[in-house]
Amino acid sequence: MSTPYDPTAAEHHDASAEADHSSVSLAVSTVILALRPKEDGEPPVLWLPLVRRLREPYKGQWALPGGPLPFNLSLEQAAGSTLKRATGLEPGYLEQLYAFGDVYRTPESRNLRAEGAQIPAPGPDHERVVSVVYWASIPATEVANTRVHENIRWFPVDELPQLAFDHNEIVEYALYRLRNKVEYSRIAHSFLGEEFTLAQLREVYEAILGRSLDPANFRRQIAASKSIIDTGRRVEGTRHRPPRLYRYNDAQAYADAGPLGMYRDPASSF
Repeated sequence: MSTPYDPTAAEHHDASAEADHSSVSLAVSTVILALRPKEDGEPPVLWLPLVRRLREPYKGQWALPGGPLPFNLSLEQAAGSTLKRATGLEPGYLEQLYAFGDVYRTPESRNLRAEGAQIPAPGPDHERVVSVVYWASIPATEVANTRVHENIRWFPVDELPQLAFDHNEIVEYALYRLRNKVEYSRIAHSFLGEEFTLAQLREVYEAILGRSLDPANFRRQIAASKSIIDTGRRVEGTRHRPPRLYRYNDAQAYADAGPLGMYRDPASSF
């Protein structure tokens, strides 16, 4: 049986809202990923830049780059602007990840949820922040040009410190999405420059998936995908037979654009 419509419900809601001094604000954060070796000669792994918080809460701790949504920017523009401030670079790829909006976005509340414990209700002055999070890739050829600042530092994704708010959880989800996406899309190419070898492309897949891939099988799978084109050139200055150079097949999108065109060319948004 349906509940009868109460024309005074809105009045009751407004009255209670006036007594509630809590607020909800909208922010945009960006998980920025790139491939870098930990040591010279080692295979590349995924890294991301973090910013040191200069005010409370979590003053002095590392966090994902981001901030309140500017009134004059779209969500995608705000994410790109965040990336530009943190790295000084343009993204190879930019995609909306998820909206994180738990009432309490703290490591403590995450532990309580994991344990199935009850989370206390927010007080009347609780300031709630909903973050729309994007993830972006930086081409390997551009990483060396990243911005250098005392309050910005790059970390390997498997060596992150305890981050402010729920940012560790956000990074975990971004990596989960990336590992799934690389299996059915061409997103791995966005981590490379305009030209690359098959070995370099395989290193991207291995860094994302966290496991080694058989070179011969990888070559066959990539050839069958028709996602790369032989440039006819080879790497110069090598002792042995120089490897071939390939480029991405621009006729194929990195990922499905979807009916709303949500994954637009980042260059057209700034």
